[in-house]
Amino acid sequence: MTHPNDRVYSEAHEWVVVEGDIATVGISHFAQDQLGEVVYVDLPSAGDALVAGETFGEIESVKSVSELYAPVSGEIVEVNDALGDSPETVNASPHGDGWMVKIRLGDATQVDGLMSAEDYDEFVAQG
Repeated sequence: MTHPNDRVYSEAHEWVVVEGDIATVGISHFAQDQLGEVVYVDLPSAGDALVAGETFGEIESVKSVSELYAPVSGEIVEVNDALGDSPETVNASPHGDGWMVKIRLGDATQVDGLMSAEDYDEFVAQG
């Protein structure tokens, strides 16, 4: 299993794509595969502040409920509300339509501390 190299990844299995000062965040293909069929996603609201490393929501699958961890700090500027009606999108397109939130970065250098796709693939392979 390889992950797209146009983004960076956290050890909590979130991915980040940065365009300007906006970071789009979702969970990795590996994470959705481990969760199984996603049945519910609880996300914060636009305008909420996130702190890197703290929880910002939950994702529920037929197997378990897992917390989502902010890979970067900043203000949420957009939430993928479509996941409320179609949480299965996270399974079908974890790196595309299954994105979760867009964050205006408080400190763009935080992204430098995340893993490249190659490093993340090695991280998940080590279990």
